[in-house]
Amino acid sequence: MSEDILAKIVRMRKADIEKLGLNFGIDIPEKRRVGHTEFLGNAGAILEVKRASPSKGDIAPDLDPLELANTYAEAHAQAISVLTEGNFFKGSLHDLIAVADLMELRRSQKLHACAVLRKDFLLYEDEIDIAYRCGADAVLLIARILDDEQLVKMAKRAQSFDMQAFVEVREKDDFRKLQIVTEALGDAASKTIVAGVNSRDLATFHTDPLVPASVRNKLPAKAVFESGIHSAADADYARSLGFTGILVGEAVAKNPPLAKDVVSAFEGGCENAKGKFWKKFAERRDDRRTVQAEAVQVGAVADPSKACASRENRPMVKICGITREEDGLLAAELGADMLGFVFSKTKRLTTEEFVRSFAAKIRTVRTPESTPLLVGVITETDSPEGQAAIKLAQEGVLDAVQFHGIGAGAEYGDLAHYCAVRVGEESDFDKVSALRTHGEPRILLDAKVEGIPGGTGKQIPESLLREKAGDIPLWLAGGITPENVSAICGKFKPELVDVSSGVESEPGIKSPEKLQALFRELNK
Repeated sequence: MSEDILAKIVRMRKADIEKLGLNFGIDIPEKRRVGHTEFLGNAGAILEVKRASPSKGDIAPDLDPLELANTYAEAHAQAISVLTEGNFFKGSLHDLIAVADLMELRRSQKLHACAVLRKDFLLYEDEIDIAYRCGADAVLLIARILDDEQLVKMAKRAQSFDMQAFVEVREKDDFRKLQIVTEALGDAASKTIVAGVNSRDLATFHTDPLVPASVRNKLPAKAVFESGIHSAADADYARSLGFTGILVGEAVAKNPPLAKDVVSAFEGGCENAKGKFWKKFAERRDDRRTVQAEAVQVGAVADPSKACASRENRPMVKICGITREEDGLLAAELGADMLGFVFSKTKRLTTEEFVRSFAAKIRTVRTPESTPLLVGVITETDSPEGQAAIKLAQEGVLDAVQFHGIGAGAEYGDLAHYCAVRVGEESDFDKVSALRTHGEPRILLDAKVEGIPGGTGKQIPESLLREKAGDIPLWLAGGITPENVSAICGKFKPELVDVSSGVESEPGIKSPEKLQALFRELNK
């Protein structure tokens, strides 16, 4: 197996330490010469002095760390993260010392001063001492590269200097380690430990904004959303999940004027219904993957190489166009994760009264964990049908609204929702990119047929998906049937499939036989 990026960084760093020492050959102060600012004492943004990364190469190779740090402080960032890793990020302890000295100067001038984080792949307790002497107020401790004992020792060393330990978690075992270090510090943990979850997998450097959503409820009160913040809308999304902070690197290092917008968007936001929906969806996705993985381990799946359900990417399933109670209840019994109700003038049009009645019924007969998420699909925001769905979502009758072929609009930014784009040609992916820029973590792709908003039975051209979808986690709709769902799963590994006409006997009427056949294919 080839060496992943994180392992390579750690290996090369150990070699440098063996050759140059823990100070990497740099003269550092014999003792700390600056004051202290609590790391993330208030909710806000942590902005990064970052020249390069393993995934992007050079980002801002000629940046002036003092000029950039001053820009961040003027934007009222809560903290500045200084990369001190040299091989892949082109940082150094020189940068850390310079930024800490600048913040001390700003404090002396009664100007806003940020806390300073040393961000590196720290491995040894004595590196905490060095960070302290260089002026850091906090240190990053990556749980994935430290064993239990070393993580506890390093966190305690940070606590002895009144520094915060910014513990980064992502993998399942990381949360066990976070619990251990929290218990080891006892009452001091609430002041010493800040947890961060990285949307970027440090082994592959791919990002997924739903990873922080899936684990936010497992983290302590002070928690940071790391990576993947490219715009003010992304910052607002992170805040909607209930995070105390965001860590932003590439976007502001390349474009320093963006710092003010990112800080303002995060500080002006709050946890809301949109964030709660994404947390609920992401938690359910991860729970399903865990169950599937356990089924494979105990031999419940006869041939893991061929079965859809045995793979981690077995899709979530939305059955759309529900107009009858029996259809929705059967879909839920078979394992649907979401049910869609169309609030648009089509043959699958539903009513507010039916959805209210159905929501009350299904939430009575099923547990909260086994009740599918209920979604209202709209094609217009100002039509009576669209307004009815929006009202139901605002009241919590519906879990979310699907804006199909339209954007959510600023007035509905806090509403629990996601967007769907009709795709038939390359230019349609420009709409997908625009929605992602506006903080949408997922977009449903549906086949485009002129004059028909959805439920067409047509598929998105395979060549178009292969060429344009890239590594985006796919939500797919259009022409999915019991006969082709396994092939679609194998080719595109969608995170979610949205099925409507493919399991109908006529528009709006689901066929029990086709529903059962669909889930048989998924659960082989």
